[in-house]
Amino acid sequence: MVSALLFVAGVGMLVLAAASARTPRASSEPALAPVASVRHIMRGIVDPAANTVFGAVSTTVTAAGTEEKAPRTREEWEAVANSAAALAEAGNLLLIGTRRVDDREWARWARSLGTSSTIALRFAEARDAKGLFDSGEAIYNACDGCHRIYERTE
Repeated sequence: MVSALLFVAGVGMLVLAAASARTPRASSEPALAPVASVRHIMRGIVDPAANTVFGAVSTTVTAAGTEEKAPRTREEWEAVANSAAALAEAGNLLLIGTRRVDDREWARWARSLGTSSTIALRFAEARDAKGLFDSGEAIYNACDGCHRIYERTE
């Protein structure tokens, strides 16, 4: 009986130790301070990354025929995935500090940019050209929805 109680107590101590190791502790480091403006984020991250994602997959029909464009090499797919990841992170950056205009529409559209870009990232990692193409609409809608409410930052 004593052995069983000691065993249970030991397991309980291990669980508590593991739980406390995962509990966030107050950091002595100061909170991160945003450096870039919304304009910097748009021009330096969002615009080039969106251009890469939007331009990665297309179908062009002319009198000469149909041309299908999609990433072909590992490097091309990685470039698209990196751009989709940058867009997703830009959505996070738009919510930090004084960049966050409000907790309503601004936050909703920034989160939508992050979510839709994460979906595009998954399609790029899976080398799914159709999925990547289809995911572009949600990214576009997130950008357009925000820009319809807030002035362009360019």
